[in-house]
Amino acid sequence: MDNQYKDEFFEIFQQHVTREGSERLLNWLAGTDFFTAPASTKFHCACEGGLAMHSLNVYHVLRNKYFNEGDSEESFALCGLLHDVCKAQFYKISTRNVKNDETGQWEKRPFYSVEDAFPYGHGEKSVFLIERFVRLKPAEAMAIRWHMGGFDEAARGGSFGVSLAYDRYPLAVKLHLSDLEATYLLEHGTSAVPK
Repeated sequence: MDNQYKDEFFEIFQQHVTREGSERLLNWLAGTDFFTAPASTKFHCACEGGLAMHSLNVYHVLRNKYFNEGDSEESFALCGLLHDVCKAQFYKISTRNVKNDETGQWEKRPFYSVEDAFPYGHGEKSVFLIERFVRLKPAEAMAIRWHMGGFDEAARGGSFGVSLAYDRYPLAVKLHLSDLEATYLLEHGTSAVPK
C-alpha cells in the first residue's frame, strides 16, 4: 500500500494533536492494521487503505466546511481522524469462489468480513480505544460516540441519546454530516469489492 494516507494522517495529527498521550496513541495506531484496513466490507472504501482514506476524507470535510472561529483544531483533528478507530483490527480478508463471466471458470476472489474481537459497539468503542491514551473533552466524546447518527444501533433501537447529544454538542452534528458526505458523496465507487 502507498503510504500517502499514513503520511498525511501523521502530519495532520502531529500538527494539531498535542495533549498528553497523543504520541502513545499514534504509536499504538501504527502497530495496528488501521492504515491498511478497509473502511467497510463492500460499501465505501472497501479496499486496502480504505479506513485511512475515509478518516482523512471525514477530517477534510469537517475542517473545510464546518470549522468556525473559536473551534478547536485539536478537537477537529481528533474527531475527524479517529472517529472510526474502532475498525482497526476489525476486518479480515477471506476468499470465495466467484464465476468469471468471460471465461466461465470459477476463481478465488478476496473479500472482507468482520471479525470483532471486542464487540463494544461502534462509536462507544472508538471513544474507549482513544481514551486508553488521550483524555477526550465531552464534546469530542459525544461527537465520536454519535457520529453514526440514525444508523447507530442504539438510535435504531429507540435511544434518544443521539438527539440530546446533537442538541447540546454542535461538534457531534458537524462530525455526523462530514461522515455522511465523505461516505456517500466523496467515496462513491471507491470499493474494490463488488456489492
